Amino acid sequence: MTEQAEPSFEQAQAELEQIVERLEHGQAPLDEALELWEQGEELYAFCRRKLDAAEGRVEELARRTEQSRPPAAPEADPGPG
Repeated sequence: MTEQAEPSFEQAQAELEQIVERLEHGQAPLDEALELWEQGEELYAFCRRKLDAAEGRVEELARRTEQSRPPAAPEADPGPG
């Protein structure tokens, strides 16, 4: 990950996928592979934080939606007959 503006989740994920592919195919010498591994760990942590934050937001939105619902009306009792 570069020191520039923070990438989007999708950009970080794509970069991480490229790193994994290079490492899996042995396309980098040892020193570069170690740098790629470290960069991959940073990208993974970044993506994990983004996902955790998104999950928290979804849970909060779901909680708000649940709280804003009107109470359920009691079901009408058809009575005998």
